[in-house]
Amino acid sequence: MVKFAKNRQYYKFSLYGFLKNLRFFDAFLLLYLAKKGLPYTEIGILYAVREIFINLFEIPSGLIADTYGRKNTLAGSFVIYMGSFLFFYFAQGFWLFLLAFLLYGVADAFRSGTHKGMIMDYLKIHNWGEQKITYYGHTRSWSQIGSALSSLVAGFIVFYGGEYKNIFLFSIIPYLLNLFLILSYPKELNHTTKHYKSGIQLTLKSFLKIMKQAEVLQIINTTALHSAFMKAVKDYIQPVMVHLSLLLPLMTQLNTEKKNGVVIGVVYFIIYLLTAQASKISSGIESSIKRNIPFYTLILGFLSGLTCGIFYHNQLWLLALIAFVGIYIFENIRKPILTGYISDNVPNEILTSVLSAQSLLQTLITAVLSFVFGLFADLWGIGISFIAVTSFLIVFTLILNIITEIKKHSKQT
Repeated sequence: MVKFAKNRQYYKFSLYGFLKNLRFFDAFLLLYLAKKGLPYTEIGILYAVREIFINLFEIPSGLIADTYGRKNTLAGSFVIYMGSFLFFYFAQGFWLFLLAFLLYGVADAFRSGTHKGMIMDYLKIHNWGEQKITYYGHTRSWSQIGSALSSLVAGFIVFYGGEYKNIFLFSIIPYLLNLFLILSYPKELNHTTKHYKSGIQLTLKSFLKIMKQAEVLQIINTTALHSAFMKAVKDYIQPVMVHLSLLLPLMTQLNTEKKNGVVIGVVYFIIYLLTAQASKISSGIESSIKRNIPFYTLILGFLSGLTCGIFYHNQLWLLALIAFVGIYIFENIRKPILTGYISDNVPNEILTSVLSAQSLLQTLITAVLSFVFGLFADLWGIGISFIAVTSFLIVFTLILNIITEIKKHSKQT
């Protein structure tokens, strides 16, 4: 096996992830929306609509990439991102925020699978395909480092500016730099490619066909469900940090937003340093532990969410925060491993259908969980919402696993 080289393109891939995750608003988005007077139900609707638009535009984004090339498609996505940041900055009510989320969803659709496909193609060109987990884990760790630095910078922006909305303007800078970085990629990575999403009808047909196969459904559930859960609930760590900030006998002379800026920035910085390390060691975990890591990390991630909900409901803010960090850790251990998991466990003749179904299922689950979680949070509080949602996900996953094992056993006998 030829070991991959940390050449110029390796560092460009890493820098891309680093700049992409300098989303300074991420650490304060839910707090910003709540301060603008939006209830959790409306916030959940905004998150759900974003996920739906991501899925709807993945199909035309593939067609555009086929026609104009991957580099140009990625460049266009970063232009749309910057437009959405401007709407976030100026928005005052639900409908303008909806437009900002729509633009963000469109940009995410044009970006999401395109860059990962470029990395996989680059590895094939250099015969490094067998090292995809290690290579992707290393480059992804730089994304987490970007998130860590992003939270610190965002905290200081809020501290010195005194307002959450300023972080959207500052977020334009790294995305502009990433635009120029993408344009510097070699021409060999700009070739047109036929994406597996050739149309809505084909995607839905593949999805319905796959859902009838219990073993394949288990694989899709294992790979898609935790990421969907993480995406739907990750911003609800912010109220935990606010409660923790209020308890700290530090910087009492500062106003609430400035104090929150410092505390949230530092805490997110520590979290993303941990997730960067988790992403980097995932290949070592995968090679040393031969058990079903995707399934067990899925359950452990949900248990972290359940524990967080219990602590949150009982106002044990530090313990709730520690439990929430567990969700981040397990997600970043899983990501690089799952890059190769599907291709290793799914027959080639249905691989494209499984990938299509996985993408659609993850989007649908994220949209549903975002709305349900926001609704429950308004009705009964964030803690109860965590307990209810994660309990359901754990039971659903265990039942699906039992059904799959029974079917496997019956086939063998």
